[in-house]
Amino acid sequence: MFRSRGSLFVLFAGLFVGMAWIGTARASESAGLLVLGRVSDDPKSQYEPMKALLDYVVERMGDVGIHEGRILMARDPVQMTSYLRRGRVDWVSETGAGAVLLQRRAGAETLVLSERNGIRRYHTIYFARRDGAVKSIDELRGHRIAFQNRTSTSAYYVPAMELLERGMRMEILGSPSDPPVPDSVGYVFARTERNIATWVHKRVVDVGVVSNLDWSNPQHVPEFFKSDLVILRESGDVPRGVEIVREGIAPKVRARLREVLLAMADDPAAGAILDRFHQSLRFFDLDERDRRDLERLRAGVAHVGAEIE
Repeated sequence: MFRSRGSLFVLFAGLFVGMAWIGTARASESAGLLVLGRVSDDPKSQYEPMKALLDYVVERMGDVGIHEGRILMARDPVQMTSYLRRGRVDWVSETGAGAVLLQRRAGAETLVLSERNGIRRYHTIYFARRDGAVKSIDELRGHRIAFQNRTSTSAYYVPAMELLERGMRMEILGSPSDPPVPDSVGYVFARTERNIATWVHKRVVDVGVVSNLDWSNPQHVPEFFKSDLVILRESGDVPRGVEIVREGIAPKVRARLREVLLAMADDPAAGAILDRFHQSLRFFDLDERDRRDLERLRAGVAHVGAEIE
């Protein structure tokens, strides 16, 4: 039994490495190839819907010389930055903060925004125990806050930039039990939304942050927790999804890709593809509000990078 499991593991690992090697063929050197990328800690679950979307797009880009599509996953923004700089990926689907990070680091450009499952914008919710010591986020000095991870827009970048805007000094803690110094906000990464909610409920930390979408999801914030919790603040909205393209992509490919994505909302064939994966996806141009929101997010991400990273 042990040998069988080991063989399966080696086989899966070999297939994954092989797939990654194929996907990292330099896009600029592969005529007719469009590479779609995403930063993900769960590439297996995201691969099939991404491939369906990419196949749909590639079928409609033959007039600009695109005849093949490939998927390239990155484990974190640093790896995706490298792929963009070296021309190994053409188009990346990201969150708001992830997009502006890649724009800063790799010169990527915004193409369109994306609405996912009917959600165009979302925001951060700060919450605490109803009987806890913190009654306002302005009282956070000397207390602990739980973020999700370093790539989260709503559960890291937005709250971190808002706390910095309020003049709060922030320090990362070695563990949730470490005491922060009295004049700073101690922060930890809980990795999942469920952990954030649990840590607040069990008084491991004083305040947690999740998106309004996660707050409404009982899998992430259980309903039986909520009677003991109170919302302290809701941030302003930020775009849910941002599609970016690498610097130097051929103008005709960029223009055609944008055209195909924007037209998907009116194409029944696109809806049928996405329905297979129980998803709804729509792309749209930026309006003035979107530009303002992204500009504020861009400034906030830069502030977070300068002050606490």
